[in-house]
Amino acid sequence: MILLPRSVRLYVATAPTNLHRSFEGLSNEVRTVLRGDPLSGDVFLFLNRRRTQVKMLMWTRGGFTIVHKRLERGCFAFPAAVSADAVSVAIDAHELAMLLEGLELGKQRSAVRWDPALPIRPLARAERPVAREERVAGATRS
Repeated sequence: MILLPRSVRLYVATAPTNLHRSFEGLSNEVRTVLRGDPLSGDVFLFLNRRRTQVKMLMWTRGGFTIVHKRLERGCFAFPAAVSADAVSVAIDAHELAMLLEGLELGKQRSAVRWDPALPIRPLARAERPVAREERVAGATRS
């Protein structure tokens, strides 16, 4: 699980990328192709041609971080809302999680939120937990 602040923007490159590249190669890809700033703290995702691997490049305090994931089966689902002339697509953190798990972004629906089946009722006197002070006071009385 990758925790990112809400202020961080996530960009997925639409064109396949040579994932043999490392820190310098991917940061140059961000500058030249995506027209972004790799030092901004944003996260940039790159997929290979077969969409079986993804690399995430981000600038953290003091240096670049790369996260590389390879699927043993299947391929990563690319965001569907991509125009032909777009060089990158902005996605949300939950879309990133779905992409990394191999789920298709457009076909999933939100999970049902917790809904208590039984109404909450106050505890009766016999069911009420005994506080530590009451146990200590009861022991000294006997």
